[in-house]
Amino acid sequence: MSKKAVLIVDDSLTVRQQVSLTLKSAGYQIVEACDGREGVDALRAHAEIAMVLCDINMPRMNGLEFLEAIKGDAAGLPLPVIMLTTEGSPDLITRAKRAGAKGWIVKPFQTDLLLAAVRRIAGEPG
Repeated sequence: MSKKAVLIVDDSLTVRQQVSLTLKSAGYQIVEACDGREGVDALRAHAEIAMVLCDINMPRMNGLEFLEAIKGDAAGLPLPVIMLTTEGSPDLITRAKRAGAKGWIVKPFQTDLLLAAVRRIAGEPG
């Protein structure tokens, strides 16, 4: 993939900072959004986004609503989305996969596993 920015969609500033620090240190560009609505706007504004890391529980537009919104959006999708959440319910995982999620990582995350998943999907930063 030639695009190497990762969109982090999470209402927790702390989580966005942790993920951002991890990925920036590995050479990725980062775009952040605090909920699904901002995430949709960010996708439209940043053509360099290669993939998305998205929480489930957020105000205004949650992660599942975000997936559904971008699934039918002709402005740059399909992009790979990995859910990064405290949720582990099999029902939610099934719903997310049906909506287009490519993976599921439970918080708190292990830095090396997160980085490996991003590298596998987005490729090495360039």
